[in-house]
Amino acid sequence: MPHTLPDSFDQCDPLQSALYTTLFTRRDVRSQFLPDAIPDDVLARLLTAAHYAPSVGFMQPWNFILVRDAATRQSLHQAFSEAHLEAAAMFPDEQRDKYQRLKLAGILDAPLSLCITCDRERAGKVVLGRTHMPEMDLYSTVCAVQNLWLAARAEGLGVGWVSIFQRERLHQILGIPDNIQVIALLCIGYVSHFEATPELQTKGWRKRLPLESLVMENQWDQPLPDAEFRQLIVQTQLSAEVIAHNTNNAVNESLLTTPKS
Repeated sequence: MPHTLPDSFDQCDPLQSALYTTLFTRRDVRSQFLPDAIPDDVLARLLTAAHYAPSVGFMQPWNFILVRDAATRQSLHQAFSEAHLEAAAMFPDEQRDKYQRLKLAGILDAPLSLCITCDRERAGKVVLGRTHMPEMDLYSTVCAVQNLWLAARAEGLGVGWVSIFQRERLHQILGIPDNIQVIALLCIGYVSHFEATPELQTKGWRKRLPLESLVMENQWDQPLPDAEFRQLIVQTQLSAEVIAHNTNNAVNESLLTTPKS
């Protein structure tokens, strides 16, 4: 659809534009991984990006387990499959069939699985910034996941976050100590294409919520009083959708026409 970018994007400098484009075109990838190996220098950049995430009290509670071994990835996939069956039974009948038709993990398709963990004891019992919100170390590790995810998108790599498993099974498969908490199991690899729209939205699971309905001012449940600012938020979100759609479609055309080595 025709659309004019608002000033907030149209006047961005190249660095800003690159960042916003990366944010808006990031996707949770499950179905389109290619078997091509990730070069070591690219992987080193992704891990470095993750390690430079903010962390409460600068405790840097994360560790990264690279899983390339086929047998280990098969065990991870089996753990997912067991939990997937359990999860299907939790949905009402009208959602269960749709849930079972979704592909929710690319563990066997992607060339690399990455488990990111949180060591909650790394900085001792009393941690600056965690004294009243002890869960901040978990949130810090999620920031590392997001850093890596965005860096991967900038590198042309897809990432899928697998959260359907029993934690105990991952601890067993990967030999993770009991005091270490699993935060994310990621599938990472090059892809045949990037979805222009999030896959769960395309397949009718959920739609993206309108941002203006989620923003309040001063107090809970007090909507923004400035109608002009509300409209700017609407316009800006529409522009983000256009950027994502146009960019991913352009990338897909390039991927389809680039000769394979």
